[in-house]
Amino acid sequence: MKAFVPRVEYLIELSRASLFSTSATWPAKKPARTRARIKEERWRRCATFRTRGVQGNVDAKTLQSPKFLDMSAEEEQPSRVAIGISFGNSYSSIASTVGGGDPKVIANEEGDRQIPSILAYVDGEEFHGTQAKSQLVRNSKNTVAGFRDFLGKDFKSIDPTTARGAAQPQEHESTVAFSIRDSESESPSTVTVSEIATRHLRRLAASASDYLGKKVTAAVITVPTDFTQAQKAALVKAAKDADIEVLQLITEPIAALLAHDRREDHRPADKTVVVADLGANRSDVAVVSVRGGMYSILATTHDYAVGGLKLDETIQEYVAKEFVKKHKVDPRETDRGLAKMRLESEACKKALSLGSSASFAVESLANGIDFTLNLNRTRYDMLAGKVYGRFVQLIQDAIVKAELDVLDIDEVLVSGGTAHTPRIASNLGSIFPESTQIVAPASDAAAINPSELTARGAALQAYMIESYDTEDIDQSTHAAVTVTPHLAKSIGLVLTGDEFKPIIPAETPLPVRRTVNFTATSDSEAALIRVAEGIRDIKITQPEPKAKQNGKATDNDEDDDEDEDSEEEDEEKRETMWKVGNVVGELALKDVKKGSKVTVQVQVGADLEITMSAMVAGKSGVKGSVPGSAANGAAH
Repeated sequence: MKAFVPRVEYLIELSRASLFSTSATWPAKKPARTRARIKEERWRRCATFRTRGVQGNVDAKTLQSPKFLDMSAEEEQPSRVAIGISFGNSYSSIASTVGGGDPKVIANEEGDRQIPSILAYVDGEEFHGTQAKSQLVRNSKNTVAGFRDFLGKDFKSIDPTTARGAAQPQEHESTVAFSIRDSESESPSTVTVSEIATRHLRRLAASASDYLGKKVTAAVITVPTDFTQAQKAALVKAAKDADIEVLQLITEPIAALLAHDRREDHRPADKTVVVADLGANRSDVAVVSVRGGMYSILATTHDYAVGGLKLDETIQEYVAKEFVKKHKVDPRETDRGLAKMRLESEACKKALSLGSSASFAVESLANGIDFTLNLNRTRYDMLAGKVYGRFVQLIQDAIVKAELDVLDIDEVLVSGGTAHTPRIASNLGSIFPESTQIVAPASDAAAINPSELTARGAALQAYMIESYDTEDIDQSTHAAVTVTPHLAKSIGLVLTGDEFKPIIPAETPLPVRRTVNFTATSDSEAALIRVAEGIRDIKITQPEPKAKQNGKATDNDEDDDEDEDSEEEDEEKRETMWKVGNVVGELALKDVKKGSKVTVQVQVGADLEITMSAMVAGKSGVKGSVPGSAANGAAH
C-alpha cells in the first residue's frame, strides 16, 4: 500500500498542545507568577515544612518577615503585555484581545486602523503612517515606503520597484539602506532597512501602549509564507531593537484563518480552505487543510507584480488619457503629478468598493490645472478586467499545485485591502461550486473586515501564549512538533454496494483518531466492517445539445439567431465521486440486531500503524491493528 505513504507537510505554527489549540473553546491562559503569588507559594512551602516537625529556629513570625519573603529579580516573573502586529509592505495594523475577549484592531493617534508602513523625515522630525504618506507628493526622497520585503536580503536580490515614488533603496555593506536628509542644510545620512523597520515597529507599539494604558512588551507578528529564515531573523532583531519580544512569527494565511474561525457562528469542522491575501504590492495564495483544529499549508503561490496597486494603475491610465484629451498635457511626466494621481487613484478605488461611482479630483494636477472626473463601477471593472483575471488564475494555480480540484475546496477566504473589491468575490463565485463558501464582504455579510483579519489572528495567538515561558513556546514551535506526516489518501468505511464513506480525509496530520456511529439496518449473525482507502474521482456530465426548431425561414430568423447566440449555454456538471481503494482491514461483529447502535473507531499512528475497533452499544467489541512497517510502508 505505498499509495498510503503520506507526504510530509509543514503544520502551521499551531501544535497539538493546548497551548496552541484551535478548538471552539479557547484554552485558559497560564496565570503569570506575580509577586503576590510567589509569596503565597513560598508561604505554603514553608507551612508544609513546619507541619512535618522540622521547625528548628523558624517560627511563624520569621516565616512572614520581609527578609524571608524577599523576592529576587530573577524569581519574580513580570507579566507580558502582548499584541498582534500585521506587518505589511504597504499597510500595518495592530490588535489586542482586551480583557481576553474578541480581538480588536487598534487605531493610532490619527484614527487609522490601517496604518501606512511609511516613514518620512522633515526638518529633523519623523512622520509616520498617514502623515508620512502625504509627504510622498512634496518630499518623496526622504520618505521610506515598501521596505518590509527588503529585510534580511542583500541589495542584489531585492526588487526596488516596490519603493517607487519614495526614497530609493541603495546598497550599504551587506544590506539595504536609504539615504535620508532631514533638512537642506544637513548632509544625507544612511539608514539601514533594519533600523527603518525598528522605528516603524516602535511607533506601532507606542500607539498600542497609548490605547491600552500600559507599555507593550511583546508581540506575535505576521509574515508571508515565503519569508526566508534570514528575513525572519532580521525581523526578530528589528523588533528586539524596538524593545518588543517576538513571541512567535505566524504566517499571514494562518493568522487570517485563526480570526475567521474565531467567529461566534463558526463551527469547528474538517475542511480545505483557500486563503487569498490580495495586498497592495503583491498577492499570496495558500491552500490550507484544517483537520481536528490543526492547520497544514498544502501549497502556496505568489505574484509579486499584481495587487491593489495594479488596480490603482488602471485608474491612473484612464485619468491620464482623459486629461491628455482635454488639456493636451500628460500629468505623468512630472513626479509630483504622478504622486498626486497615485494617492487619488487609491482613494477612488476604495470609494468604488463601497459605492457605484466615485469622483477623482486633484488640484493642480499638471500645469496648474485642476482636474475632476467621475468614474462608475461598471467602467472600473471593465478597465480592471485583466487584473481580476490574474487574481483568479493565481488561486487556480495554487489549487492545482496542491493536487486538488475546485470541488475539494470548502471555503475561500479573501483577505487584504484589495478583497473589498466586489467584483473579485463575484468572479471567484463563478469558478467554484455553489457548495464552496466565498468569504468576502461582497458575498458574506458576516465576513470580518479583510483588512483586519491577519492582525486579529495574531492578537488571538498572542493572547493564548503571552503568559507562557519563552522556552515553552520555542519547544512547541520546534520542527519536531510542527512537522508531521500527513495522509495521502482518505480512510473510511465500505458500505453496502461498495459505497465509500470517508472518516479521515486526506491531508490529515498524524497521529489521528476518528470515531463514527451508525445504526444497524438489519439483523446479522456476523456483520462485516471493512476499512479502506478512498479514491476521489471527478465525474463530468456534459449538457445535452438543444434541439433545433424545424420550419421555414422567416424575416425574423436573423433576430432569432442573435437571441440564441445571446443565450447562455448550459455548463458541464462536475461532482465528486468516491471509489473503494485498498482495503486496510476488516472487523466482524457477532449477533448485531436491527436498530443496534454500532461504534467504529479508526486510529492511524505516525508510523502508519492502523488500529481499528468496533462495538455494539452495551456489548463487548472487537479490535485489530495493521503494523505500519509491514503493510503500509513507512512515514517519511
